[in-house]
Amino acid sequence: MTDTPLHLVVLIGSHREGRFAPTVARWLLAQLEQHADFDVEVIDAAQAGLNAEGPSPTASLPMLEAVGALAARMDAADAFVVVTPEYNHSYPASLKSLIDWHRTQWQAKPIGFVSYGGMSGGLRAVEHLRQIFAELHAVTVRDTVSFHQAWERFDEQGEVRDTEGPALAAKAMLDQLAWWGTTLRTARAERPYVAQSTGV
Repeated sequence: MTDTPLHLVVLIGSHREGRFAPTVARWLLAQLEQHADFDVEVIDAAQAGLNAEGPSPTASLPMLEAVGALAARMDAADAFVVVTPEYNHSYPASLKSLIDWHRTQWQAKPIGFVSYGGMSGGLRAVEHLRQIFAELHAVTVRDTVSFHQAWERFDEQGEVRDTEGPALAAKAMLDQLAWWGTTLRTARAERPYVAQSTGV
């Protein structure tokens, strides 16, 4: 789609011990290998060095250093994919902390979602995230990938049992992400996006 690949950051939102997120993320990365529009980087919320409380004037120096390091990586992103489970009808606190510590990094950039969980497949978490990212002036793509009863959808080796459906869903989502990523990258270059701060 473009001569220069879009820099895509995959955000792994789960932080719990024994989490299933790395299995889902590995599957996503395999799908991305088939999509030439993207140059991919992974940021894992569990290893980001942020607490779950959000911005604070009493943040420790190590945390502020972690925020600064992440900000530089996220500034370079043209698009994001968030990999999220559903915790109690919503998304993890570690993901909220990562989101809240950044502002301009999200603006006028597209975001796709890969969710997993029980009966809902993490879709309730995605719906909450759409509201958050709208407030941050990001553009969430319409189509998502969701794994309902995720632990039954993957085998013991971490491979998806039914490959066709998820692969088609991933292609639809990534195609939309590439379109928006290309369009918004061009728009930002021609006319920088300006938004009033909503932070406190």
